[in-house]
Amino acid sequence: MHRFANPARFLRLSAVLLPWFAWATALLTAIGLYYALFASPADYQQGETVRIMYVHVPAAWMGLFVYTNMAIASAVALIWKHPLADVAAKASAPIGAAFTFLCLVTGALWGKPMWGTWWAWDARLTSMLILLFLYLGHMALVNAFDDPTRGAKAAAILALAGFINVPVIKWSVDWWNTLHQPASVTRVGLPAIDPSMLVPLLLMAVAFTTYFGTVLLLRIRSEIAAQKLRNIRMAQVRSAGHARSAA
Repeated sequence: MHRFANPARFLRLSAVLLPWFAWATALLTAIGLYYALFASPADYQQGETVRIMYVHVPAAWMGLFVYTNMAIASAVALIWKHPLADVAAKASAPIGAAFTFLCLVTGALWGKPMWGTWWAWDARLTSMLILLFLYLGHMALVNAFDDPTRGAKAAAILALAGFINVPVIKWSVDWWNTLHQPASVTRVGLPAIDPSMLVPLLLMAVAFTTYFGTVLLLRIRSEIAAQKLRNIRMAQVRSAGHARSAA
């Protein structure tokens, strides 16, 4: 990991990876949407409404996946002082918040015809809403201090403390009586979902993952450029101060 602590080395690597991630995202999204909208069958109970699943479920997975990555990056930043770990956590938070918000919105659209309500204080729904608040809290803390180091440390502590919500979301359907069905893809043994629906679901999940990789690399590169600009401005301010003192 420390090989990529050098921003210049990271920038070179990300410049190579970015086109691959971007093209993979475009290709997988196109194929996944074709299968989801046209090649997969309607559900015998839910009808065409089931197609919301191909966005809702991958968005939920990504909300958990991105937060897990953010918590790992925060731990690396606090323990090993990796210079790019805080940057990665900061860059991840808005992406994860967007996935979580998309999950909640599509869940409401799916829940209305299935459950008869846009929202219910279901264990999984509530814990996903808490996850969105954790993302927003992380973003607020990062920018809450004049000293970026203090903001990054406070946000990292929040990310680690909030990680307890991730297993709560994952196993809420097993621990409590909820409106959500138990796991049908990641359960022990074969998935309960039919392959005609599983394939587009997995394609969309991989597409969302490569999208996350694309945007994350772009945001980290942008943050590195912003830090360089801040350092240049600080150096100019110090130089101007020394010049006035000498005069």
